[in-house]
Amino acid sequence: MKIMAVDYGDARTGIAFSDLSEMLAFPYTVITEAYQPKLIDKLCEIAKKENAQKIVVGLPRNMDGSCGFRADACRAFGTALQDKCGLPVVFQDERLTTVMAHQVLSANNVSSKKRKQTVDAVSAVMILQSYIDKNK
Repeated sequence: MKIMAVDYGDARTGIAFSDLSEMLAFPYTVITEAYQPKLIDKLCEIAKKENAQKIVVGLPRNMDGSCGFRADACRAFGTALQDKCGLPVVFQDERLTTVMAHQVLSANNVSSKKRKQTVDAVSAVMILQSYIDKNK
């Protein structure tokens, strides 16, 4: 099954996909859309185009594991995405994924300008890979 991951952000949203065997996650794109209904439409188009069968949305928990305002916003976003796309949406803890994505890109000598453009897709990869590893 092909799984799509979403690292939802106010300005940029990272997208990643799994391979059909659900072993590996890879970056797909970053969408720069702040208006949520339009973003959801774009995500549904991508999911349909790529034949995704499930969507994993990153859930930004606090460091103590509790959920705050941002986690509530991501849950509402995931529900709206599920309603619009008709695909099951599950949530995956995304604590520190953006920090790790910056570290990976920096370690691979990706310039700070290019890093800003790709970090959200790399973060989506980390969200999806942790979901895959947890469920295998």
